[in-house]
Amino acid sequence: MIYEPEEDTFLILETVLKNTKNKNLNVLEIGSGSGFILESLKENGFKKVKGVDINPEAVIFCKNKSLNVIESDLFSKIKEKFDIIIFNPPYLPLDKLEDSESKVITTGGKTGSETINRFLKEAKKHLLKNGKVFLLTSSLTKGIKWSGYKKKLISEKKLFFEKLFVWELNLLN
Repeated sequence: MIYEPEEDTFLILETVLKNTKNKNLNVLEIGSGSGFILESLKENGFKKVKGVDINPEAVIFCKNKSLNVIESDLFSKIKEKFDIIIFNPPYLPLDKLEDSESKVITTGGKTGSETINRFLKEAKKHLLKNGKVFLLTSSLTKGIKWSGYKKKLISEKKLFFEKLFVWELNLLN
């Protein structure tokens, strides 16, 4: 199953485009899914975009669209540092009724933040000094560990049963 663009995808993409003027920055998207964000960035003039996804099916799908995507569990196969890292993570708390295939793309752990917390810890090693992380979270996500980052809420959207937030994060000195 490949994650197709939904409200969260459109919100984070719109926010990144609105808040990033320099198209020559080195950009990494974690969890590229269908490649929609990477394609949109390229269409909007971004020159250096790369993606990773844990799902081999999504990686093949993106490669067939001529996108630079590799199979990686978060940063496990990433060596370099980036100006911008984008992550629209699985952020929902565990729902025992959800099927296992869909859980992989929607569930971020018991409280919804386990994947996000692992990302935040690892991202510090892959973000350039003045780099930014654009991270999407939900009002349903609990227990995010923001330590080491300066965070600023830059976008939000109310949906039927939750509120989505896009955060701009910078490393603390």
